[in-house]
Amino acid sequence: MTFRNRLLQILLLLLRLGVGGIFVYAAWTKLRDPWTLFAISIDAYHVLPQWAVLVVARTLPWLELALGIVLVSGFWRRTSTLAASALLTFFFALMVRAYVRGETIDCGCFGPGEAISPLTLLRDGALLGGSVFMAVMAWRRPRQAGTLRREAQQISETVVTAPPRD
Repeated sequence: MTFRNRLLQILLLLLRLGVGGIFVYAAWTKLRDPWTLFAISIDAYHVLPQWAVLVVARTLPWLELALGIVLVSGFWRRTSTLAASALLTFFFALMVRAYVRGETIDCGCFGPGEAISPLTLLRDGALLGGSVFMAVMAWRRPRQAGTLRREAQQISETVVTAPPRD
């Protein structure tokens, strides 16, 4: 494995752990509060009917938790990075739309109390960029079932092989 490949592998591992960890944390912050608080944040975007707001408020944190765990574990890399990128694209588009309209609403990213601002847009845009990069790299590389332990071993291995003797 070349130095460049090793560096790329480390970057992808750190990105996956970071994005997955953020999804887990976002889910935890929403699950520890009553779901109605998250429903208020969702409703402020004015894109879903009331019945859908309730369904999303009750299910999205569990989806984020599952997606975060799958990302961190390294299983289903292509599917999980694509799902994370699609979800983050949707969230980011809604946030940009609300910001451009001048709406002063909670983003709902990590529970109530965080208004949409240039800083939240920068944070979520960077998260989206990292997720898209991971998805592109997952689809460019040969399909492999990878676990966190196996990847850590591959990164830490510095196998030096001597040329064969005749």
